[in-house]
Amino acid sequence: MSNVKDIPVKALDGSALNLADFGGPLLVVNVASKCGLTPQYTGLEEIAKTYGDRGLTVVGMPCNQFMGQEPGSAEEIATFCSTTYGVTFPLLAKADVKGDDQHPLYSELTKAADADGEAGEVQWNFEKFLVNAEGVVVNRFRPRTEPTDPTVVSAIESVL
Repeated sequence: MSNVKDIPVKALDGSALNLADFGGPLLVVNVASKCGLTPQYTGLEEIAKTYGDRGLTVVGMPCNQFMGQEPGSAEEIATFCSTTYGVTFPLLAKADVKGDDQHPLYSELTKAADADGEAGEVQWNFEKFLVNAEGVVVNRFRPRTEPTDPTVVSAIESVL
């Protein structure tokens, strides 16, 4: 696997963003505003606040590929996330996380296997990838695993 932090990405506002500028580990999550799992933003923000001072950065990538659950513009997404969930972690520009137009970041992330040894396509919104400080994917958590689940917390603590 190559260094995930070397893959070019854009911030939600369309400006260039360099993941390598975040020196520590990353928790990369494909997010959506109108999903049954959307309340996971609360846990993601909690993780961001709890571990941010130790170097972890939570990074959200809005995606509209799962039943059109992220239909908003960049401005609508930003407003929803900040006003509804108090999100302070960086959000990337909306992109595809699977299929023909899959963002290169997700082409690399999805090579990683989950706890059951399954790699491949993102299953749904809020799939989580833990990337160590060197840019290597070290854990993958499926959508229904809450961000504050002990397995996620333990994995985060192991890379800090």
